[in-house]
Amino acid sequence: MGTNIVILTGAGISAESGLGTFRDEDGLWAQHRIEDVATPEGFARNPDLVHAFYNARRSNAAEATPNAAHHALAELEAELDGTLLIVTQNVDNLHEKAGSKNVLHMHGTLDGALCAACDHRWEAPPVMTKEDPCPACAAPATRPDVVWFGEIPYFMERIEQALDAADLFVSIGTSGEVYPAANFVAHADHIGAHTLELNLEPSAGASRFAEVHLGPASEIVPDWVARELAQTRS
Repeated sequence: MGTNIVILTGAGISAESGLGTFRDEDGLWAQHRIEDVATPEGFARNPDLVHAFYNARRSNAAEATPNAAHHALAELEAELDGTLLIVTQNVDNLHEKAGSKNVLHMHGTLDGALCAACDHRWEAPPVMTKEDPCPACAAPATRPDVVWFGEIPYFMERIEQALDAADLFVSIGTSGEVYPAANFVAHADHIGAHTLELNLEPSAGASRFAEVHLGPASEIVPDWVARELAQTRS
């Protein structure tokens, strides 16, 4: 009987690939208030600003390449005796670029476009504007298919089902401050799964994990994966 692993990843796993986090002092996020570029209200006030922000993020993500942490998780998925689900808060596609197959983007993806009028989804072009017509209903209501603050994350039922069956829950590169993801560790602990945090520094919820390892994701994630695969192969 194999091991069921659920892995939550946040901005920290992509930071070493050149994609900034909320807390970077000189990145894209530092140039804008979250309320202006990552809320429905901000989009309603200034859709041109929001589209410009996400067009820049989309361009950055398209040029980024996976780092050793992404590649290690893809290797673990390929070789694990069991199931592995990556639940990512990231809107980049670096997990997929590295070869991971079983990935849920709970906060959406930069590669997606969404019609605010009819909820139709399609592949996002490199540059989007508020005038872009929806391919389904023709309304000029195009927005990025990302989950903003105040909106409900995607795939919650599937994530909860996976946590219910988990033997191990691992959180990588997350701040532990954004809900509902911040409460996944409590869910996993409640059903008896082992819990592990891999992070550059302790998250806001680090004390709730049974085990915490600190360091750059590109170092500590491959080290952990090597240990897991050694147990699988033994």
